[in-house]
Amino acid sequence: MPHFTVHISETALDGKAEEGLIRGLAEAVGSVYGEPFGRLVAVDLIGIPPRRRGVGGIPTGQTAPNITLSLREAAYRHPDVPDAAARLVTAITDAVVGVLGEEVREQVAITLPAVPQGRSGFGGRVA
Repeated sequence: MPHFTVHISETALDGKAEEGLIRGLAEAVGSVYGEPFGRLVAVDLIGIPPRRRGVGGIPTGQTAPNITLSLREAAYRHPDVPDAAARLVTAITDAVVGVLGEEVREQVAITLPAVPQGRSGFGGRVA
């Protein structure tokens, strides 16, 4: 199951942004792998209180999120999805910008770790 962990300033979470980010991130994955795949996406939004984020050793009020999408390693090599990682980075960034505004585009940080087969599970079973 594709899983997003999104660390974002609490000030960006206003009651509307949450729904937009959750929907937008699922749709971003669906736009790369197909709509049925997008329905499997889980999203955790983790609010960071003011003054508890820093860049370069300096506290910042940066709104843009740090996003991690954990996905099976094979998904990045799928023969029907050339350039999957690049397409995901673009789609995820566009989804965030669609909710938070163009001014955050250059601050959106995305990590795409590849989970090897047999290193994840669901319902108590290795998947």
